[in-house]
Amino acid sequence: MRAKPTIIELPMDKLDDILRRVDTRELNAGDCETIRELFMPQGVGAEKYDATAGSMIALLKYGTGMPFNRMRGLQGNLGVPLPASTQWDIVHAQAQNLRPVFAELVRQASEGDVLHNDDTTVKILELMGKRARQNALAEDLQGDKKKQRTGLFTSGVVSTREGRRIALFFSGRQHAGENLTDVLAQRAVDLAPPIQMCDALCVPDVVTSRPMAWRRLVDNVCINRGRLVGHRG
Repeated sequence: MRAKPTIIELPMDKLDDILRRVDTRELNAGDCETIRELFMPQGVGAEKYDATAGSMIALLKYGTGMPFNRMRGLQGNLGVPLPASTQWDIVHAQAQNLRPVFAELVRQASEGDVLHNDDTTVKILELMGKRARQNALAEDLQGDKKKQRTGLFTSGVVSTREGRRIALFFSGRQHAGENLTDVLAQRAVDLAPPIQMCDALCVPDVVTSRPMAWRRLVDNVCINRGRLVGHRG
């Protein structure tokens, strides 16, 4: 005959500690009387997500173009719930550890022999909406009354040197030229001017008022865009 289960009253301050350990213990095993201690496999840490999970999600999203929602569906089919918002939290936390690596890539890219730059539009929810646009206008008007920028852009800067290429991406309100200026600001002064490859759509405006960092460039612009500028002129 089975023994009656024992009911134990626990204070609330002890309950949280027990709940945190419930995944490492097997309670009421078989006959509802014994408690068996489970041991975690060697190498398994206390973190909920392994560091490689964040790296793999980031590679699939930004390296191969796999959306978070598609990953959510795939993981769900495999029996592992992984919401899109959770994926972003994991990747964002992992990205903080890579900031020094990104800074070093920017420095090395600034010393390239040839730099390509261009941009396209992007959607950033935090910077979108009526209130976000109003805040952007207010910030620009404080610095320069002529500036009224509310657009969002992703800029790509590709630097080549000694047969190696470094691709940098910047997303925000700055154009490709402004992001390239930030990169060139880290270039060693004793290096020869690099060659810049870009479209020629805004070349007339850039030449007349380009920053000092841009004056150390040898320009090579896209012919098709050059024809467009010449036709407009």
